Amino acid sequence: MEYKKLPDLKALATLREIVERGGVAEAGRALNIGQPAVTKRLRALERCFDIELMVREAGRLRLTSAGERVYAFSRLVMDHQVELLGDLKQLKAGRDRLRLAVTQSIGEHLLPDLLLAFADAYPDYRIDSRVGYSRSIHTRLATGLADLALTEIQPDHPDVLVQKWLDDELVLVCSPKHPLANRDMLLVAEIPEQTYVLRERESSMRITLDDALSDIGVDDLPIAMEVGSTDTIVEMLERARHVSFLPLFAVESAISEGELCQVRIEGLRIRRTLWIARTRANLDNPVAEAFIKLIRERVPD
Repeated sequence: MEYKKLPDLKALATLREIVERGGVAEAGRALNIGQPAVTKRLRALERCFDIELMVREAGRLRLTSAGERVYAFSRLVMDHQVELLGDLKQLKAGRDRLRLAVTQSIGEHLLPDLLLAFADAYPDYRIDSRVGYSRSIHTRLATGLADLALTEIQPDHPDVLVQKWLDDELVLVCSPKHPLANRDMLLVAEIPEQTYVLRERESSMRITLDDALSDIGVDDLPIAMEVGSTDTIVEMLERARHVSFLPLFAVESAISEGELCQVRIEGLRIRRTLWIARTRANLDNPVAEAFIKLIRERVPD
């Protein structure tokens, strides 16, 4: 690769500021440089890619088709730059911190109590947690941007080690006022006859659900909405218009208290495992060891 032909980070940052601030003058003020310097950086970026990135129409600059792509690239690069600086800052802070990544459902329902218990047990340690999709979490582990993860899908990478944490199950639930609440059992053939509100397709739960239903020949569900929060789905189910598949650990309490009803499906149980994952480089991390010890001792009933 010709590294000397790579775009300059300052030039990429300048393009982003021009677009997001609304002009050259505004970008210059944000970057604390003059307008000629802003224009110079933009022209240098165009020479680097050998294509026009912005044109002036009716007195205003707009992105060309090529500019749209470079702008999207500049956002990605600068966001990763900010993340990298934060990670390096944490690294310099010493070995009393842990960069923890968890999935949305784990973050909503299991993590708060774990973090509070950990803070009480280990006041000298600090955990910086981040919520994301399993696949992005696996990437953060493999690239060294996270030290430990609690994930709903097992990572598959030679540098990432996994341990079984908890057994879980995806269950079909509805409001006690929904017509299905009075059913003892649902037939597989009746699954597509319901109306669903589900997590988004990128979520770990949805990936597992789609795979399990596909295995039994159910490839198309009537989905009214896709929602990025398990708690929000639970609230929506109260209106008794939809049903949903949700993690048992997230709804077990609501089921036992009569706020939700579990509907069993004949011949179908969607069992899965929650995983602890970390990189080989963090095998001797004292904060990771302490956190793993604590979460194993606090297995939910």
